[in-house]
Amino acid sequence: MSEINSTYMNVSKKDMVRALVLSTGAFTFCFSVWTIFSIIGIRIKYELGLNDTQFGFLVATPILTGSLCRLFLGIWADLYGGRAIFTILMLFSSMSLYFLTYANDYYQCIIAALGIGFAGGGFAVGVAYVSRWYPKNLQGTALGIFGMGNFGAAITNFGAPFLLFLGWHGVAKVYSILFCIIAILFYIFSKDDPYTQHRRLHGGSKSNFSEQLKPLKNIQVWRFSFYYFFVFGAFVALALWLPRYYIGVYGVDIKTAGMLTAFYSFPGSIFRALGGVLSDTMGARKVMYITYIGSLFCLFFMSYPATNYIIQGVSGDIVFSFKIAVIPFVILSFLLGFFMSLGKAAIYKHIPVYYPDNVGSVGGIVGLIGGLGGFCCPIIFGFLNDILGIWTSCFMLLFLITFISLFWMHHSVSNLDKNKQ
Repeated sequence: MSEINSTYMNVSKKDMVRALVLSTGAFTFCFSVWTIFSIIGIRIKYELGLNDTQFGFLVATPILTGSLCRLFLGIWADLYGGRAIFTILMLFSSMSLYFLTYANDYYQCIIAALGIGFAGGGFAVGVAYVSRWYPKNLQGTALGIFGMGNFGAAITNFGAPFLLFLGWHGVAKVYSILFCIIAILFYIFSKDDPYTQHRRLHGGSKSNFSEQLKPLKNIQVWRFSFYYFFVFGAFVALALWLPRYYIGVYGVDIKTAGMLTAFYSFPGSIFRALGGVLSDTMGARKVMYITYIGSLFCLFFMSYPATNYIIQGVSGDIVFSFKIAVIPFVILSFLLGFFMSLGKAAIYKHIPVYYPDNVGSVGGIVGLIGGLGGFCCPIIFGFLNDILGIWTSCFMLLFLITFISLFWMHHSVSNLDKNKQ
């Protein structure tokens, strides 16, 4: 990266904004497609007679593909340029989504979902692409704005239910066609990043695949990955799971469930830009503390199951019950999404600072592990429902993961401060 630092002097503000706007727009629709099973999956569940574990696996399958592909897609974006890689993965995902409309059984849906999942790899590509356009002092803000593309989950949760009059097949076709159009428009109006342009004009050498993987030996990379397992993986998991939760716990219809879930997805996406700004100004470490402490507060109450109490009083039994009503629950989910959005930006603020020459590979592995959270958690949520029969068991699990993350982070920070003394 040192060889092209001077190229930032030749990059116009207009080109920077163009790259950020187009990338954020493309990633927003990538995320919308990536989480489409949160809505159409419910219809597929009832149509095919799936249990909660099967449903959890179905909605999580795209998350698996989108997670596993992030590492090599990020590296390819570093090697060949994010513009081309971004376009190719969007076109492939749109074709997979169209194939879904011809699926007749559960296993065909799973195969199609594997291809659809490549849309989730757009994050690693976009991080590598956007970070090349901005100097270090602006990368936190730029990547925070780009990360607002998570808002695509809210678009699907809010908008897709209103397309269900077309049937779930119709929703998939509409998304597929729109996704193809967006891929073409992105390629037409975007430009190669300064690094790719410089290398093409001046014949700069490209690092090989193995060199890009060297930073993964650093335990710090895996610590960042575990943090992201919660702030991003759990975010995706809940965006997929909450419509099912609202229907099961509060008895609402699918449209209402989608809109209520949007109150979680919206802050979990839109405030990521704020997280980037705060990371640039007050430091990413402080933002991470705010994220985990705030999340623990929300998850403590969300984990508490509806309970009936019987107390042996002086004049007989005293009976009362505890249950979080839908409005307080929506407020807690809004706050949880807000804290998660800050954390997502703070983690990715570290990557171009510590690993400027390996943004694609490091960002890819962090995104991979985080995405695996989005894959594993819905399956575990469904399994816990089937085995324990407690709706709030999903939040109990997330409370435990958050506590472990906070403890590990504080322990690492304390050791780092001691070594500096």
